[in-house]
Amino acid sequence: MTEQKFIYSKNVIEFVTVAAETCLFLENSADFGKIEFVAKATKILPLLYLKTTMVDISGLDTDGGIEHFVTEEDYIFVKEQVAELLGSDDSFLEVFDPNMPFSDTPIAAFISENLADIYQELKDFAANYQIGEDEIMETSLQACIETFAEHWGQKLLNALRALHSLQYSDSFGADEDNTDLDPDDYRKLDRDSFLRFQTED
Repeated sequence: MTEQKFIYSKNVIEFVTVAAETCLFLENSADFGKIEFVAKATKILPLLYLKTTMVDISGLDTDGGIEHFVTEEDYIFVKEQVAELLGSDDSFLEVFDPNMPFSDTPIAAFISENLADIYQELKDFAANYQIGEDEIMETSLQACIETFAEHWGQKLLNALRALHSLQYSDSFGADEDNTDLDPDDYRKLDRDSFLRFQTED
């Protein structure tokens, strides 16, 4: 029996699938109302964090570069969609900024900017992974997991902290029904679902 390649292993495919779903969610954020967007974001972001941490790249040793597909216009499109949707709720106080110890005033951050940063990393990864060449797939996977450790994992947690605070505040969504994400949407994380994403992208 042929040994399964790491890039097609269960943990990698599940990570790829959630990464692709996150990109599609952020690209289409304008299709949601604020309440629904926050409800979905507070479900998919923890799942993304979990699936990323389950990918062990210690066996990879690539030294190639990856192609960057996300343009400045793509980044701004995602950022502005989320910012417009959240309005005044987009900003929050940053507590993990490296300049915080040297600042006399609170440092503001934005959910939309953090999510756009995450989108850029995930979309570049997914686009490279879709090329289907083993070396490129391995290189892009290693780069994405390394940048998760360096910065976008913290940005994910920062955005999630702000979204959690927003969702469970007394005044948020008091006059609207909160729309939950169907658990079946993310229950089946397999290679077939990723391949469906490839054909639809």
